[in-house]
Amino acid sequence: MIQLAIDWSVVGIKAGQLILSLSILVVLHELGHFLPAKWFKCRVEKFYLFFDPYFSLFKKKIGETEYGIGWLPLGGYVKISGMIDESMDKEQLKKPAEAWEFRSKPAWQRLIIMIGGVTVNLLLGFILFAMILFVWGEEVLPSKNLKYGIYVDSLGQKVGLKDGDMILEVGGKELPNFFKLSNEVILNEAKSITILRNGQKINLPIPEGTIRQLISRKGDPLAYPKYPAFVDSVSPEINIVEGTFRKNDQIIGFNGASIDSYAELLDKKRQFKDTVVSLQILRNGTDTLITKVKLKESSIGFMPKKASNFLKFDTITYTFFESIPAGVKKGWSTLVANVQNFKMLFTSKEVKASESLGSFLSIGNMFDANWDWERFWSMTALLSIVLAFMNILPIPALDGGHVIFTLYEMISGRKPSDKFMEYAQMVGMVLLLGLMAYALGLDFWRLFK
Repeated sequence: MIQLAIDWSVVGIKAGQLILSLSILVVLHELGHFLPAKWFKCRVEKFYLFFDPYFSLFKKKIGETEYGIGWLPLGGYVKISGMIDESMDKEQLKKPAEAWEFRSKPAWQRLIIMIGGVTVNLLLGFILFAMILFVWGEEVLPSKNLKYGIYVDSLGQKVGLKDGDMILEVGGKELPNFFKLSNEVILNEAKSITILRNGQKINLPIPEGTIRQLISRKGDPLAYPKYPAFVDSVSPEINIVEGTFRKNDQIIGFNGASIDSYAELLDKKRQFKDTVVSLQILRNGTDTLITKVKLKESSIGFMPKKASNFLKFDTITYTFFESIPAGVKKGWSTLVANVQNFKMLFTSKEVKASESLGSFLSIGNMFDANWDWERFWSMTALLSIVLAFMNILPIPALDGGHVIFTLYEMISGRKPSDKFMEYAQMVGMVLLLGLMAYALGLDFWRLFK
């Protein structure tokens, strides 16, 4: 019998963030189709957040358009008269084209309507990144500022890294932000890491298979910044079996084994769930004592002091006008990274679709367990760029498929028949639904595995 210990409060917080984020993105994406359709005097029959097969949760007709919320949270749609889309309204297409139908409009107008959603998502990503930089700035941790070095788990050890190493270069380039280490290895398919160990400069070749393993870790990095494990605050829900636990305590041992960093504590405690563990604590820098705590899942029940208390971060602040080009640059680099990731599915033997794909379960898990607005908007900006890229792929049923057919018409002067477009839409829908089912199946397999 398989038992899954699930913290439903965390699931609820992450699910809430995911639904809100996707709702914002879907509504604005569909608005990108809706507005140019109205400008070019197309009739828009429906504007829906989420899909509404058989029934909707809410609907209201204003003018010629029905606005509503469906019950199936897999996206949203606008139904434009005379357009072959998800609704597969064949009856309307049997009738002669009316002046207010999509199919009667010039190709250039139809092209603008089709790329409207992608354009909005791309611009939204740029704007969100710019506002995040303006409000919160940007903190980076140069690898040279890791005064305690790094902590590595089993994967880092396979590469040849050791606790306390200082990372100098990745793929022959200096690492200006340590938290981009995994990205540099994956996206640039780096072949080596240069480190400083005991005063000696060493070049470590990255073994074949490392990229694949990094991707399968779903966010866990190749190495962690090393700094002491100090308690910042104690949760009222902590389950202390023996001893005491206080703010400013330093954890120096776990179940009889000494530890010298918060990253090492995280690594050791993840192997234990819902069990009593023994913590060796240094209090006031002089007193050593033992405290026993029952874990909730793998959580001890405290918030650690942040890395910035021990390591020198470089904080970059932006004025409003400085944040705009910086946000565009960050959004563009995010788009380029997505293109590189997609390309690697077909060109790199290190990357496999079965290990890289994920459904809304994987996406939801990327949100923070606590509602953090900076993290929320960063994730929304990222998803907006991803949504723009995925929708412009030349697949029937996606915006990119319609764009390809429209460009073909503009170049050749020949418009694909309605019957061809109907079959292309059906094939595209089958491909997309199959891909979504496959990704969902992979997530459930990982969850139970």
